[in-house]
Amino acid sequence: MDKRILIFIVCLISTFSLYSSECEESQKFNGKKIELSNEEWQQRLTPSQYWILREGGTERPFDNKYNDNKEIGTYLCAACKLPLFSSDEKYDSKTGWPSFWKPICQNNLKLEDDYFLYWVKRIEVLCARCESHLGHVFDDGPPPTGKRYCINSLALDFLAQ
Repeated sequence: MDKRILIFIVCLISTFSLYSSECEESQKFNGKKIELSNEEWQQRLTPSQYWILREGGTERPFDNKYNDNKEIGTYLCAACKLPLFSSDEKYDSKTGWPSFWKPICQNNLKLEDDYFLYWVKRIEVLCARCESHLGHVFDDGPPPTGKRYCINSLALDFLAQ
């Protein structure tokens, strides 16, 4: 077999396994949505969290809780505690927000087109269980996925190992 074809096949299998790997059952979204009224969310969240998670706001870069966090553990949705990201996939993107190259389980996130800036299409990242706004995903991340999940610290809780 041609060496180039073999390399292509190995790369294809490696990429496929990144996106199709099974998540631990305890971390996987079970399909049951959490739906609360705006008043219930306001009681559950701080005003800043409500603005980000329920109204799509963005916190200031560099001046946030988890941008520089180096602890080992799991990042959860601050609104519903669904596991979203592992510290193993966190990296310093130099953007001022916590950034990850892969979620714990792809089905724990919901991705939607975002035209907030009208002329620029971005991909909004939402929690699949409670549909809270988390941040955005961009195609300028590191290998092996090339993705940068740029997430607001106030949209996250951290569970240290």
